Amino acid sequence: MNKQSITKIKLFLMGISNRFLEDSSTFKNIYVTYTAGLKEFKGNGGFEDGKIKYNFNGKTELFGVLDLFERISSECENYETVTILYRERGTDIVITGDNKNVKMNNTEVKESSPLAIKKQESSDHNINETSTLLNRNYLIKVGKADSLLKEIGIMSQSGKIKNDKIRKYNQIDHYVEILEATLDSLPKNEVLTILDCGCGKSYLTFVLNYYLTEVKKRKCHFIGLDISEGVINSSKKMAQNLGYRNMEFHAIDIKKFNPSRKIHMVISLHACDTATDMAIALGIKVNSDSIIAVPCCHRELLNQYDYEPFKSIFKHGILKARMADALTDGMRSMMLESKGYNVSIVEYISPLETPKNLMIRAIRTGKEKPELMDEYISLMAAFNAYPALYQFLNEGWEA
Repeated sequence: MNKQSITKIKLFLMGISNRFLEDSSTFKNIYVTYTAGLKEFKGNGGFEDGKIKYNFNGKTELFGVLDLFERISSECENYETVTILYRERGTDIVITGDNKNVKMNNTEVKESSPLAIKKQESSDHNINETSTLLNRNYLIKVGKADSLLKEIGIMSQSGKIKNDKIRKYNQIDHYVEILEATLDSLPKNEVLTILDCGCGKSYLTFVLNYYLTEVKKRKCHFIGLDISEGVINSSKKMAQNLGYRNMEFHAIDIKKFNPSRKIHMVISLHACDTATDMAIALGIKVNSDSIIAVPCCHRELLNQYDYEPFKSIFKHGILKARMADALTDGMRSMMLESKGYNVSIVEYISPLETPKNLMIRAIRTGKEKPELMDEYISLMAAFNAYPALYQFLNEGWEA
């Protein structure tokens, strides 16, 4: 190839190298094909220890991205054409060059062929399941998110949404839909850090990772915390299988975690009882831009509170339990508002799925409301209750 074409290739590769250096976590592979006459000469590389492990002509070496791109462009002198495929999560960048033209195209990755998707749509679901699956404009789409859906068990290896997972598929997609406006409110020119407290197997965190990285094209980093070593190891394995290098997981008590980076969102999904309060307290302590909690059981206040005017009502245990649920989440929202958050409480999923279906969404405004804290303390006295959230915020543990 002539020097003019090689210079253009170098310029395109310089732009790609900047993408890699800014955020190497999205890089997947690079494939290079040179031609001379009818012969092809292929090279390929993948990520390893911060560098790219590249094989060409039977020789494998580790390169920094700048050194590798210099090697690739200098090799062009020996061939007539070159095709460079640089693969990121969700995006393919293709550079083609010969002695006349050099072009670069970005294409959105689609994991499944149109035939595979058509086969999915005509699969053997019953009429109601098919309607549920197809009459929704999914954000986590079959065909594009297949690797993710297979890893979290929603999709079979043959590329079909499993019959018994259609409801779960709808739930995770609705979860992303509910959070979309909150995600869009977060700073645009920063690497978003999302902290999942009591992460379990992190299925929804993996979904958020996919959506932010491959659909919204946002730079992001995820941290998962759970006291269980087993589920943390499972999450690490899933991240490795998917090639999601922008994730870290720690088997640790939430109260002992000290973040080393700015936290933009704290999420807590069905963390048991006061673990939700730990997550909210941590979010407040680190001034997280947003806090998302889907509470689970509400045993703590149920075992504490009493209110003499309602004595005849609370003799019915089920009514006292329901009041405890409302009181717990209501006081959580009051605390968040008093600490400078705009709070909304919405139904996360249908109550037919689970009675624990509320989501607390809080977005930081920075305008604290001390009068609400006074009201909060008055409620504590009136109900003879000492909520864990108040305790955690006033304990000595620091984030």
